[in-house]
Amino acid sequence: MGFEGVRAAFAENFRRRRELGGACCAYAGGEKVVDLWGGMRNRATGEPWERDTMVVVHSATKGLAAMTLAIAHSRGWLDYEERVRAYWPEFAQHGKEKITVRQLLAHQAGLFAIRERVNRDTVADLDRLAAVLARQKPRWKPGTRQAYHGLTLGFYEGELLRRIDPEHRSLGRFFDEEIAARLGEDVFLRLPEAIPNSRLATLAPPGLIEVFRGFGLRFALLGMYPRSNIHRALSVNPGTGIYLDPQRIYARELEVPSGNGVGTARGIAHAYGVFAHGGRELGLRRETLDLLAAPATPPARGFFDECMKTSGVQFSLGFMKSTAEWRFGSAASFGSPAPAARSASPIPPPASAMDM
Repeated sequence: MGFEGVRAAFAENFRRRRELGGACCAYAGGEKVVDLWGGMRNRATGEPWERDTMVVVHSATKGLAAMTLAIAHSRGWLDYEERVRAYWPEFAQHGKEKITVRQLLAHQAGLFAIRERVNRDTVADLDRLAAVLARQKPRWKPGTRQAYHGLTLGFYEGELLRRIDPEHRSLGRFFDEEIAARLGEDVFLRLPEAIPNSRLATLAPPGLIEVFRGFGLRFALLGMYPRSNIHRALSVNPGTGIYLDPQRIYARELEVPSGNGVGTARGIAHAYGVFAHGGRELGLRRETLDLLAAPATPPARGFFDECMKTSGVQFSLGFMKSTAEWRFGSAASFGSPAPAARSASPIPPPASAMDM
């Protein structure tokens, strides 16, 4: 009781906003209070969205990836204030020797784009990818500016976790074993071969007018301009479309921890619900949760984002913080949003977030 308005709003999306398929789930006080799904998972075939249908969640993946590092912090493997080179010596090339873990996770390292050719084969070879990442040179002095690391953040997080995990697991494997399996949920940062196409929702890109409406004219035009920072961050080397597979809907056994998480709204909500309710099931310490709830630390030149061209976005420890421009809770909330553009199988809730 008390969440009937969520059901009404969910239904309204189908009646008035041309929603085709989707799911919504929420936890409060450690209990599941909303669990909705409906519409189609595939516009071409008309197949329905089922209870166990999964969909790629794009940038909402960033919050899931950040959870793995929070667990590493609680286990004493990671210090957010330490320099990255302490865990990954090869990282200290081309002016990166003083970058701290906190700065890297706050999109303040100046590493929002990769200046070498990176394709799916490179991403699939974690050792090869790590060497490419270590060779990158910051666009400006680290710690001075914020720039949305749209895809690169997850790659750097993945190698950092491999270095600090005693078993040297990839970020996707770690998430599967230490979060998804423990909670008994279907959320993957490395989609297994065994998942059948019948469980996956297909995506239909929004039209140009919908892009302008969803993201605003200025941001949409910046994204189309090849020399803009946001275009370089999202559209090349390797580009956000790397998760697609013509035969299998989504690429299998491939990790892009900033953008190709696949799961149910229920699984994502459950993970955040645990973080919001003390973290006992995942072994999180109060100290870690307090750090996640703390205000974001700005770079020297403030929170103006050199990719998104706005001062209304703040990042901390791999998560986005709630602000006046991107509001999803109190100042203590943290999460990671996904684009709100229409698709054949829309991303579950616009922001995966929690409130301490």
